Amino acid sequence: MEFGHIERQQLVDPRHVNTYLPRWSIGLRPNSNLDYQVGHFNPLPPLDGVLGFGGNPDGILRMEMERSMSLFQIMGDEGLVPSLEEEMKRRNAIHKLKKIVREWVQTVAYHHALPKRYLRFASGTILTYGSYGLGVSLNSLLDSFLSFVWLENAVVHNSESDIDALCVGPKTFSLFCATFSLSRPEVSDIHCVKGAKVPLMRFKFDGISIDLPYARLKVISIPEDVDVFNPFFLKNIDDKSRKSLSGVHANRRILQLVPNVEIFQAVVRCVKLWAKKRGVYGNLLGFFGGVHLAVLSAFICQRHPTASLSALFFIFFKAFAFWPWPTPVVLQDGVAWPFIPTDKVLWMPIQLPCSPYQFCHSNIVRSTFFKIKSEFMRGHMLTKVCAFWY
Repeated sequence: MEFGHIERQQLVDPRHVNTYLPRWSIGLRPNSNLDYQVGHFNPLPPLDGVLGFGGNPDGILRMEMERSMSLFQIMGDEGLVPSLEEEMKRRNAIHKLKKIVREWVQTVAYHHALPKRYLRFASGTILTYGSYGLGVSLNSLLDSFLSFVWLENAVVHNSESDIDALCVGPKTFSLFCATFSLSRPEVSDIHCVKGAKVPLMRFKFDGISIDLPYARLKVISIPEDVDVFNPFFLKNIDDKSRKSLSGVHANRRILQLVPNVEIFQAVVRCVKLWAKKRGVYGNLLGFFGGVHLAVLSAFICQRHPTASLSALFFIFFKAFAFWPWPTPVVLQDGVAWPFIPTDKVLWMPIQLPCSPYQFCHSNIVRSTFFKIKSEFMRGHMLTKVCAFWY
């Protein structure tokens, strides 16, 4: 198959790990033929310059919708879009966990002889973050696309059931861990990791794997929808609790900064699928973690608020294939918070969008850095071939 014969309307399926690459090697392509030089490349040009609406706008819009729907089809086939039953199962698990935490706080308050007038106000809660915390229903977005294009025989399978959650309470982690594990038939495979950087408990709840760090606030009453940005709740908390809260902080801040939450979540799903299929996903292995891909996706969505899913997928690779690392990727939020410096060498610094500013924890080293860069370039070359506007 020759490079010049590739169909321009062909959609690259990120599941195909052996998808055709152009005949030149990425590292050997002559500099004179490069479209952009890193030192002079603007990774985020205006959207009109990227899409180049020189053709029929209606035809371009329809093609964008078709390509976006194709990506949704891929996500459905791969089980990335949760079924209604799976979503309800996870919501019920979180609801039960919240009830357990509230009962625990009430019991501890009673045994500590809290005055009766305050006893009924004592409470704790569970906050979700990570992929589940960023997740939103895609039904509304699918409905808007289906008004343009009919997706035949769309299949939606169960998604992965892992949940990242945070327990927020007024007492110590060791006391909670000991109490939580007693007489709970829903709980199995429980492990309390007390020596970790943050108090952490791992277990299965109704068959769902849950990572549950703990944050202790210096208040008696913690509302279910506690504002984790409110200085009242953050006053005088210890360092471990602040670190435990950082995941929730980052999640909620990202959702505040992206112009379209549904489109952003769809981009994250696509990018995560690509990273897993190409072997560049796994923070413990020296590659990207979920938070890295979330910030990178939000960075693209924030600067192209009106772009479609397929266009954002193309722009993602175009931007980071030529990104001048180690220049950090920073979301724009209009707030100047203090920054926490680090002595660690960061090959791909990605800044968390929450106070105090710090870079995402990263295990990327030289070898994995060049692997990720080559995959960015590969993705750019493949999506460039399919982008008729390029």
